[in-house]
Amino acid sequence: MFEIKKICCIGAGYVGGPTCSVIAHMCPEIKVTVVDVNEARVKAWNSNTLPIYEIFLKSFNTVVNASLNISVPKRRTLILKIAVLENCVISCTSSGFSQLEKQNPYKYIPADLTEGMFRMLNRGLNALSSRKVKITCLKARLMSLFVLKAANAFLAQRISSINSISALCEATGADVEEVAKAIGMDQRIGSRFLKASVGFGGSCFQKDVLNLVYLCEALNLPEVAQYWQQVIDMNDYQRRRFASRIIDCLFNTVTDKKIALLGFAFKKDTGDTRESSSIYISKYLLDEGARLHIYDPKVPKEQIIQDLCHPNISEDDPDRVCRLVTITKDPYEACDGAHALVICTEWDMFKELDFESIHQKMLKPAFIFDGRRVLDGLHSNLQNLGFQIETIGKKVATKRFPFTPTSEIPKFSLQDPPSKKPKI
Repeated sequence: MFEIKKICCIGAGYVGGPTCSVIAHMCPEIKVTVVDVNEARVKAWNSNTLPIYEIFLKSFNTVVNASLNISVPKRRTLILKIAVLENCVISCTSSGFSQLEKQNPYKYIPADLTEGMFRMLNRGLNALSSRKVKITCLKARLMSLFVLKAANAFLAQRISSINSISALCEATGADVEEVAKAIGMDQRIGSRFLKASVGFGGSCFQKDVLNLVYLCEALNLPEVAQYWQQVIDMNDYQRRRFASRIIDCLFNTVTDKKIALLGFAFKKDTGDTRESSSIYISKYLLDEGARLHIYDPKVPKEQIIQDLCHPNISEDDPDRVCRLVTITKDPYEACDGAHALVICTEWDMFKELDFESIHQKMLKPAFIFDGRRVLDGLHSNLQNLGFQIETIGKKVATKRFPFTPTSEIPKFSLQDPPSKKPKI
């Protein structure tokens, strides 16, 4: 029976680093080597300050350092030389795969396998001889890609579906949480991924849905492509709708108004900001001239600035980030003197903030826009403090400060087609 003793992983990013740290932790008898051409990233992995934040990596250095080695090859071609010396190779980069599939003497596992496909492949590695393994892996890769794209597309579809219902609930006075709970009780549907919010983010869902759209278009299936494109369009619509709601409630203008934006990662317990809804909410508010004070407990200041300075976000005015954006190290500092508090990431710490102190320091009327429904159990207390509460999929405020809507066309329309997405 074939036994894996050494593993080489190409790519020390969001996939390669955490994946191999788990392998090294769970299988200390296996020597794991990770190589990456990014020297700064490798130095960070080998330091006390890791390049990414994931909650399970807190004890990374003490737990897996003995069996995990992360290094920089002197030349790109050296990656293959290192790989050939290992029993098994995991490629976490597309360029790594294009080179690896041309080689013969070792076993190759693509990093984009679903859980079920990985189990199948693992059984294959234990049963097949070394020469047959590579052929099996490459054949399995094609099927796994279809499974992965379809699985993520279905999950993204569920989120966009419940977000569409959230708009209906806001218009009718229903609560999308109650609707989602009732839907989830149907065993044919289940309750997972029915949480209404400002939209999904991360590196997988949008990429995989758009890959599916492209594949359908290439195969001359325009109706199928349009169907899946609507999943992305609804996600974009939810983001624009939330930003428009902030502007409407702040008396139709946020120009030169301070807005505290809490949370920049695409979800809690990670520092990953790729395709985060916070980026696009920030863009829409910056387009209207808002002054953003952003706080996230795990996303570095440099990452936030880099995301907001992307050409597709800053457009023709990259200097506006320097003028209008302030990154704070404390949520209370971000809220001091703010017109509104906007929650874009469901960090647990946001439920435990001293909202009485925050309300005293905010300008009045003080608004809270909860884009993740993390404050649902605090609405009564917050209203008693004097906050105006706006949340996704539910009407909370019994009274609103009156304002006269302007007749001008807003700078961005909810009916506009979504702009082309940047690669964050």
